[in-house]
Amino acid sequence: MEPSPAELEEFRLEFKNWLNDNKPENTAFVLPQSFMEVGSDEQFYFLRDWQQKVYEAGYLGMAWPEEYGGRGKSQALQDIVTQEMIAADVPFMINTIGLNWAGPLILKMGTEEQKKKFIKPILSAEEIWCQGFSEPDNGSDLANAQTRAVKEGEHYVVNGSKIWTSLGSYAKHMILLARTNPDANSKYEGLSFFLSPMDAEGVSTTPIRKLTGEYGFNQTFFDDAKIPADGLVGAEGEGWKVAMVTLTFERGASGGQAGGHSANASRIADVIELARNARRNGKPAIKDARMREKLVRFLTEDRIMKLNAQRAKIPELVKDRPMALPLSSKLVRSEFYRRVNQFALSLQGNRSGYYVGEEASFDNGKWQRAYFQAFSATIGGGTSQIQRNIVGERVLGLPKD
Repeated sequence: MEPSPAELEEFRLEFKNWLNDNKPENTAFVLPQSFMEVGSDEQFYFLRDWQQKVYEAGYLGMAWPEEYGGRGKSQALQDIVTQEMIAADVPFMINTIGLNWAGPLILKMGTEEQKKKFIKPILSAEEIWCQGFSEPDNGSDLANAQTRAVKEGEHYVVNGSKIWTSLGSYAKHMILLARTNPDANSKYEGLSFFLSPMDAEGVSTTPIRKLTGEYGFNQTFFDDAKIPADGLVGAEGEGWKVAMVTLTFERGASGGQAGGHSANASRIADVIELARNARRNGKPAIKDARMREKLVRFLTEDRIMKLNAQRAKIPELVKDRPMALPLSSKLVRSEFYRRVNQFALSLQGNRSGYYVGEEASFDNGKWQRAYFQAFSATIGGGTSQIQRNIVGERVLGLPKD
C-alpha cells in the first residue's frame, strides 16, 4: 500500500531532521565531487562510512526486498531521501555502481544465490563495485570488446584490459563484459557478462591521473585471472543483452536503483550566488542583463528536467513517445551541467584562471574543478555523440546511415 500524501510529508520531515542531526562536518581534505574522483584513502573511508551510516539508519535500499537486505518499502520514500540529500548537499553515496547498476541488474537477472551474496554488502558499502566495459583500443564500440574469458572447469580464465574503471583500486567486484566465443556469427553473440572478483590472482589496477591532478579512474589488467563460473549472469553468449539492461540502469532509463545521489552537482542556486559576488565592469555580474538572461535560461532548463523526471513516470503524459524522456535524460543532464559550470567560469572574468588552493579563486576553485570533471559525465555511460544516435534512432526513428 502506497503512503498517503500526509504520510509522505511526515516522512520527509523525519528524514530532514535526521539529516540535520547527522550531516557530516566539513573535512580538512577536499572531498571528491562524484564517485569518479575518489583518489585517496581518506576520501574513500570517509565516504564509505557515510554510506554505511545512511544504510544503517534505514534510508538506503528502502524499496529493495527485505530478504536481501533492503527495507521492502515504497519507492516514493526512497525518492524523498534522494531529493533531500541533494537539496542538503550532503556527500554522495560512494558505491554508485553497486547501488545504481550492479544491484538492480542482480535483482532483475541474477540467481537467488547471487542476490543473497551481493545485495546487502552493496547497500552497506562493505563491498564496492566497479565496471569493466570500456577497453583501451575500442572506445565507444562496446560490442567489440576483446577481453577473453575461456571456460576451464569451475572457472573462466580471463585475459585483457579494461579502462576508466572508476573505484577500481578500491572495488571488491566488477561487472565485466568479456568475449567467450571469438568465432560467433556476430560480435554481439560472442560476449558474456560476469560478476567478477577484483581480488582474484592475476587482476591488477593502475590509477590514471587526470587533468585536475586527481585520480579515480583506473586501468584494470587481467593476466590469466581465474574467476568463478557461478559469477556468470544469464547464459554464456548473452552478455550483450545483459549489458544493455545494465546500461538502462546506468543511464536512468530504467528504475530500481537503491537511492542516494552519485555526485554533488553544481546547483543553480549556487551559480546565482556566484553571480551576486562576481563582478563585471565594476558591478555585480547579476546586474548584467545578458548574464541575467542566461541565468533565467538555466533556471528554466533545471525546472524542465525536474518536471520531465516526474512526467516520465505518468504513462498518460508520455504515451506518444514513452521512451523519449528516459532515453534522452542522460544526454540532457550531463550536457546541462557541463554548460552550467562553463557559465560559472564566464562570470568570474579574469579570475576564472585560478584553481583549487589559489588565494584569488572563487569558492576555492570549485567551479574550475567542476568544469573539468563535468566532461567525464558526457563520456561515461555512453558519450554524448552515442546518446544522440540513440535518441535519433530509437526515439525519432531515423535510419542508422
